[in-house]
Amino acid sequence: MSFVNVGLFVLGLALLILGAETLVRGASRLAGSLGIPPLIIGLTVVAYGTGAPELTISLMALANGQGDLSVGNVLGSNIANILLILGVSALAAPLIVSRRLVWIDAPLMVGAAIAAYAFSLDGRVERWEGLVLFVAAVGYTVFLVRSSRPARGSDDQGEDYAAAMRRKGVGRENLFFYAALVFAGLAMLILGSRWLVGAATTFARALHVSELVIGLTIVAGGTSLPELATSLLAAMRGERDIAVGNIVGSSIFNLLVVLGLAAASAPDGVAVSSAALGFDYPVLLAASFACLPIFFTGHRIARWEGGLFLAYYAAYLAYLGLHARAHTALPLYGWVMLTFVAPLTFVTLGVLSVRQLRSRA
Repeated sequence: MSFVNVGLFVLGLALLILGAETLVRGASRLAGSLGIPPLIIGLTVVAYGTGAPELTISLMALANGQGDLSVGNVLGSNIANILLILGVSALAAPLIVSRRLVWIDAPLMVGAAIAAYAFSLDGRVERWEGLVLFVAAVGYTVFLVRSSRPARGSDDQGEDYAAAMRRKGVGRENLFFYAALVFAGLAMLILGSRWLVGAATTFARALHVSELVIGLTIVAGGTSLPELATSLLAAMRGERDIAVGNIVGSSIFNLLVVLGLAAASAPDGVAVSSAALGFDYPVLLAASFACLPIFFTGHRIARWEGGLFLAYYAAYLAYLGLHARAHTALPLYGWVMLTFVAPLTFVTLGVLSVRQLRSRA
């Protein structure tokens, strides 16, 4: 049985790499052939597509009565999106952040996190609250599609991008081929992530790890692998709008669509544990808010900022590991993080924001 799991893990990883390459290539060509800014493609087609594993696994977990696994998958995936994927992508290549992302989409991501947390405060996301989240996702998607036309005259310059791609031989005559590449890449990402998550979850259960911790780490990390593979490859290929747009769009998708549909599909909604409310939600909110000053300062994510996010993700995983083992060092570790590390980081980000404002003035 272990050899089968190892084989599925290796095959899943190979499919993720191949699927990410196919998806990024198809999405960038599709954007160029239609004259749509790559950021819009990253926020919609790529983000929603790579978020499909989170949706599938959360709904399956809820149907099996594993509410903690469903909620943990959503929270853990978003924390991984921001701290792990954004961090790794920025380390690979400094990311340029679109003005639209700074002023519209990133604040909407923070707003979605606040709304999900507010709905969860009573220990449950009710059915009607899930419907509100899902309707908000539909409205956001419609807004993205409608705003893609005005965006052509903005700093994204969709028409200029289309002209540049046509000079490279990318035209509307190959539109169906590029769309097929997108769907093929998504299919490989979803299948590869399912094999990886299935094998990893089997290993975790053998170690008697709780469902919430499995959802926050193994499952969330596994379902975030499509976003990681796609954003990292997009950053390395110079498609940085797709890289950042994928992360922000996928985070919005997880909170509004995945959590929303999970709660709306259950008669009693989705229960949220006190552990998730007391630690994981605050970590998600802190990571989401930290994006705003980092995105704002120069409209770019430098390598050191990516390293900072990655270090925080390692610290988060360390806390979960100590908590799972009920280690005696857990209270001291949590106190140091909350008293010194987190405040120092936010002060640093605040100083950078003030300097950026003064330099612009």
